[in-house]
Amino acid sequence: MEEKKKQFEHTSVLLTESVEALRIREKGIYVDGTLGGGGHSEAILKQLQGGKLIGIDRDADAISAATKRLSPYGNSVTIVNSNYEQMNMIINKLGYKEVDGILLDLGVSSYQLDEGSRGFSYMQEDARLDMRMDQSSKLDAATVVNTYSGDELTKIFRDYGEERFARRIAERIIAKRQDAPIETAGTLNRIIDEAIPMKYKRSGGHPSKRVYQALRIEVNDELGTLKGCIDGMIDLLSAGGRLCVITFHSLEDRIVKQAFRRNEDPCTCPKNLPVCVCGKQSKGRVITRKPTLPSEAEMKRNSRARSAKLRVFERRGQR
Repeated sequence: MEEKKKQFEHTSVLLTESVEALRIREKGIYVDGTLGGGGHSEAILKQLQGGKLIGIDRDADAISAATKRLSPYGNSVTIVNSNYEQMNMIINKLGYKEVDGILLDLGVSSYQLDEGSRGFSYMQEDARLDMRMDQSSKLDAATVVNTYSGDELTKIFRDYGEERFARRIAERIIAKRQDAPIETAGTLNRIIDEAIPMKYKRSGGHPSKRVYQALRIEVNDELGTLKGCIDGMIDLLSAGGRLCVITFHSLEDRIVKQAFRRNEDPCTCPKNLPVCVCGKQSKGRVITRKPTLPSEAEMKRNSRARSAKLRVFERRGQR
C-alpha cells in the first residue's frame, strides 16, 4: 500500500519582523517570491484593504497548499507556479509596472525536509536522492552524485557546503558508484561517514549536513538564481518600497549583503577621485546594517530558525 504523503507544513521564520519591515500599505502591491505554505503571504494579506498579493513558488506541493490556505482572500491574491527569477516578467504580465514590497524566504520548508519522497533530508535513509524544488526539472541529486566528475563533486561540496573533506568524500563516491549507483540517502550517508575522520565527527552536527546542503544548492541553482535576481527586484520596487530577504546560510547571506551594498553605493570611481565621474547613482539604502536575527523564543519554538538572517533594502524616493 502506497504511503500517504504528509500535509505541506512550514513554520514561517522571522514572520513578524519581515512583515513589519515591509511597512505594508493597505492598497499596495506585494510579492512573496517564495510562497511556500503561505504563512508570510497570509500575514501580508491581513493588512491589505484593496491591495494585492502575488505569490510565486516553483514547488507544486507548495502551490497546492498555499492556494487552499489563502482562498478566503479571493481576488486579493494571485498565485503563480514559477521561479522567483521570473518575477519581473510575471509582474509585467499581470499588468503592474512596479510593486511596493518583495519578500524572499530562502529556507527549505519543513514539508520538503520531512516528506521522504522529496529526497531532501539525510534523516530519511530509505528515500531516493532527489532534492528538486521544481519536480519537473531533469536534474536531481542522484544524477549529480552518479554522473559528476570527482573534480566537479569536490568543487560543489567545498564551495556550496563549505565541507573541509570535500575531496575525500568525492573520491569515496567515485569509488563506490563503480559497484552500483548511489540512489538513497542511507547509501550516501554511509559513504560520507566513511570519508570523514572519526575525530571530526564529535562536533558540528550530522556528518552529511554540508554535503546535502551543497547538493540541494546545485540541483536547484539556488545561488546563481539569487545572485542574478536581486538587482532586478530592486528595480521593480516603487519609491520607498522594500525588498526583504531571509537567508539560512552564509553563502546566501553574503550574496544578499554584497548586492544590497552595491545598489546603495554603485560608484566604481577610484577612491582618490574628489568627485564621482562614473555617473552610477544609488538605487536606495540598506535598512539593516546588521541582519535581524530570530529571538531566543522563536529559536526555542523552531530549531530550524537558528541560522536565519533578515536583510532589508529600501528603494530610493518618498512613498
